[in-house]
Amino acid sequence: MTATSVRTAVYPGSFDPVTVGHIDVIDRAIELFDRVVVAVLHNTTKKGLLTVEERVTLLREVLADRPTVEVCSFQGLTADFAASLGARTLIRGLRAVSDFDAELRIALMNRRLNPELDTVFLMTRAENLFLASSTVKEVASLGGDITSFVPASVARHLAARFRPTPSDTESSL
Repeated sequence: MTATSVRTAVYPGSFDPVTVGHIDVIDRAIELFDRVVVAVLHNTTKKGLLTVEERVTLLREVLADRPTVEVCSFQGLTADFAASLGARTLIRGLRAVSDFDAELRIALMNRRLNPELDTVFLMTRAENLFLASSTVKEVASLGGDITSFVPASVARHLAARFRPTPSDTESSL
């Protein structure tokens, strides 16, 4: 297969943090495309819990056993980034009908910016329909068990992030 015939898809997102829902979508994208680029958006207008570098590192750890997946970060327009890779498809995950409205508008804008670019929507499994990175962060920050919502390395990373420091537990006199 030549480089120009490799079917490349880009799965863009914030992945702050990556969840089992994201992994589910990635695993299904692997079945459809020769190369899947998981692209962490560096959004300067939004403050994430994890740095872009932490997200890329965690994704690379979690996806290390998937040889057709690459992980990177990018800035700017998704449509331009996809074109720079020769990708003609964006992957977007859907959980509910409410996701579709916003995702459809994004897909149409990306298509307008890059007429060669299509968007494929993949539904997450039913057991992940409720799952959102924002909810995982909230549960983790309150000391809840997130081990069934994120890969093990991500759960450990978040537990360390939210672990109280000695100064947090000392009482003031």
